[in-house]
Amino acid sequence: MTHWPPGLLVSAPSSGTGKTTVMLGLLRALAEDGATVQPFKSGPDYIDPAFHLAASGRASFNLDSWAMDDALLTAIAARAEGADLCVGEGSMGLFDGVATAGLSGFGTSAETAERMGWPVVLVLDVGGQAQSAAATALGFASYRPGLPFAGVILNRVASPRHERLTRLGMERAGLPVLGALPRRGDLALPERHLGLIQAVEHPDLEAAIAGYAAFLRAHVDLGAIRDAAGGGPAATAGALPPPPAQRIALGRDAAFSFTYPHILEAWRAAGAEILPFSPLADDAPDPDADLVWLPGGYPELHAARIAAADTFLAGLRRHAETRPIHGECGGYMALGEALIDKDGTRHAMAGLLGLVTSYEKRKFHLGYRRAVLDAPMPGHPAGAALRGHEFHYSTILEQPDARLARVSNADGEAVPETGSRRGHVTGTFFHLISAEGAWRAS
Repeated sequence: MTHWPPGLLVSAPSSGTGKTTVMLGLLRALAEDGATVQPFKSGPDYIDPAFHLAASGRASFNLDSWAMDDALLTAIAARAEGADLCVGEGSMGLFDGVATAGLSGFGTSAETAERMGWPVVLVLDVGGQAQSAAATALGFASYRPGLPFAGVILNRVASPRHERLTRLGMERAGLPVLGALPRRGDLALPERHLGLIQAVEHPDLEAAIAGYAAFLRAHVDLGAIRDAAGGGPAATAGALPPPPAQRIALGRDAAFSFTYPHILEAWRAAGAEILPFSPLADDAPDPDADLVWLPGGYPELHAARIAAADTFLAGLRRHAETRPIHGECGGYMALGEALIDKDGTRHAMAGLLGLVTSYEKRKFHLGYRRAVLDAPMPGHPAGAALRGHEFHYSTILEQPDARLARVSNADGEAVPETGSRRGHVTGTFFHLISAEGAWRAS
């Protein structure tokens, strides 16, 4: 049986309320006080976990009630072994998810909190209101009976009077106020079109996180927050997924970095050897690798450098003659024939698939994906059903190769981004999260 430490889930009514800066400040402040804190991210986010690692010193993992079954959820929760406290960060609003249940649920942060037994800390932007904010908070606290609720952190408080009035409303509603954060314009993290910039790109991430921690320490009751933590019942730990190969060459730099942490943890835990290389530095994948895995990222921001990376591209082509290569989203685009950037400039890619994509006219693709494979891809046989998530702005201009899978959204509606295959090379626009029925308790 696995007993995970007590925890909390930091959430909000919507995106843009400041929960990520609260999360990072809370992780660092608790760590500074001597606590070993295990971070998690609810939902399919491949950017925030790197910020969590920087703030806490421990690798962060996604928990996803749509894409993961109970066995995988408990296997990932077991990564908290040795921690004093778990702190999860929600995605979007607390109850935002999809219309159709997945392996365990609808993909909401509320489901994660309930599944793990973590009381919710609701970060509430109270700008433009005072006592009325309590009605919003009360609705969130009572909307899902049985959901544990720790209290609220008031954000963007304009003045002492504003704080006093807002606290009065919360008191009347019977809701604990765990902190009140004054409005500050310098606390926003830099963003681009997929959300936050990557942690490795932040100009001074350590100073930013230290500042968030000092801000939280001055304006929230850390003791009350820690005392509010709770934990769910013990559960039998499931198994992490097996690796797709023994020696895996993994693209890893500012252009290719979007791999879910539990995937890499699973590969390492099973004894696979991960061999990082940087396409932007014109590295070739290790010639002795059994598999090349090219993750998603931002190839559109570095298309000219990728097109000029002769050693990298030649290494990919040599590998593809005899052994498998798989690309996800940005990695898939780099395996294709060409990528057209936002200015309309065409950049030649590896040419291992016929895919041509364009950012000249951006088209938003977002959502969970279920894929049933027409043919094998690394780690999964034909017929396997995979769960993942798609998030990009590119448009397919050409996709002449054989379809890799029948792909649908969370409601079962077919989507045209089917992935493709040619020889030893496969690619998908979705980022793999799990396989149905394959990763059960051991």
